[in-house]
Amino acid sequence: MHPSNSHNATERSTILLVEDEALLREMLEETLIEAGYGVVSAASGEEAARLLIRTPLPRAVVTDINLGRARMDGWGLARLARENDPSCGVMYVSGDSAHRWASNGVPRSILLPKPFAPAQLVQALSDLLIRTS
Repeated sequence: MHPSNSHNATERSTILLVEDEALLREMLEETLIEAGYGVVSAASGEEAARLLIRTPLPRAVVTDINLGRARMDGWGLARLARENDPSCGVMYVSGDSAHRWASNGVPRSILLPKPFAPAQLVQALSDLLIRTS
């Protein structure tokens, strides 16, 4: 069964998902795949940075802000993504750093506070991709 034409952009969109909590990363990855996205996932900022230099570049980055003990956090990763592709969509997900988004987030990014329902993630990402296309 193929999605309707309104989902064609979704089908072609590869998302880089960055989350250091394994169970949450797996759940988010499954949610995005079910919504029709191609997903490449990483457990750290450094791993995600290596993925960003691949082609094709991701259409958007969905990243946690605090990535454990990693040197590169979600803020730095989003800046790197935008250096590689100024049109890359950026969505931050965070349970405790939302108050720093205005000062640290890249322009035209969105923030989805944790906890959130899977449907909220899909809707927010869809809205982001529409705005950045």
